[in-house]
Amino acid sequence: MAIDHPDRLAGTPTLPFLAADIGGTHARVALMRASPDGARGVETLAYRVFACAEFSTLPELLQAFVDADVRAPVKHCVLACAGQIMGDEVVNDNLAWPVHLAQLRHAMGLDEVAVLNDFEALAYALDGPLADGGRHLCGPGAATSGPTLVIGPGTGLGAAVHVPGPAGGLVLATEAGQMDYTPNSIREREVLAYLAPNGGYVPFEHIVSGPGLLTVYAILCRLQGEAPKLSTPEAVSAAAVACSDVQAVEAVEIFCASLGSFAGNLAMAFMATGGVYLAGGFLSSLFELLKGSAFEKRFLHGRSARALLSQVPVWVTEHGRHGVQGAAQWYLRQALSGTGTLRQAAAGGAGP
Repeated sequence: MAIDHPDRLAGTPTLPFLAADIGGTHARVALMRASPDGARGVETLAYRVFACAEFSTLPELLQAFVDADVRAPVKHCVLACAGQIMGDEVVNDNLAWPVHLAQLRHAMGLDEVAVLNDFEALAYALDGPLADGGRHLCGPGAATSGPTLVIGPGTGLGAAVHVPGPAGGLVLATEAGQMDYTPNSIREREVLAYLAPNGGYVPFEHIVSGPGLLTVYAILCRLQGEAPKLSTPEAVSAAAVACSDVQAVEAVEIFCASLGSFAGNLAMAFMATGGVYLAGGFLSSLFELLKGSAFEKRFLHGRSARALLSQVPVWVTEHGRHGVQGAAQWYLRQALSGTGTLRQAAAGGAGP
């Protein structure tokens, strides 16, 4: 996470500020302020969703929101953004445009721009409605104490972990979507061989994401000697739900099974006894197929891991406003603790 400007966050808790969740496809922007009743929460004054492709720069997108919904000058902004923060720039191949913090601050006339990873923000939102609105997928029906994972395939594949503790606990961003993909079936080996005919690195993100689903579908068509008929991840998802395209159905089966392996790997790595939340409208549209897929079998892994993983509940939840709410909660926490400094830490990951 980072904050562009050396000034402390003086006065921020009482002033409205911009909070934006910037993914590879959509940007969710809100005007927020601390809850006026003194509770440790945030109040949403205005909220909109934008298609990133409709704007040539991030300042242009944010200015469209300001022009439509902001009546008084706003001088503070927090971004939940897919990518890594490298110096003054947010770096991610899935973003619609480069993001430079100082450039954004100057273009918008802001005193300060703070940035954290988009899935890091979702993990902070586990203190709010994100933890209450999911549909149960597998495992126990109720969570126990322990680390909690938020995972989301969208334009990329993001993940973060929330570790409980004093003052809201600790959130860790990850680059888990960039981990090496490991096939678990003969068909998955065929797909991987098509992706990397000479061997080499293939990240999970190239299979478990919207673009990954489309890639798998196209490969399956070619393995059958057919030309792909569908050209978007949404079309593949819809065809799978309708059972109108054999390759679309198989592509979603591979996607769901691979997501199970990925989620189980992370649940083992972080001992996520608090549960796993699979975030995003993309998954919600596939919920019934996901529930009937090999997700749970692959999530549970082998005999040695099953005892732990069978006690980990998994839910599917809408991304919705949770990213901007989590970003705002993190921002206010920095303000109230007085830790708003020029550069705080690096963040990683990739989001929807």
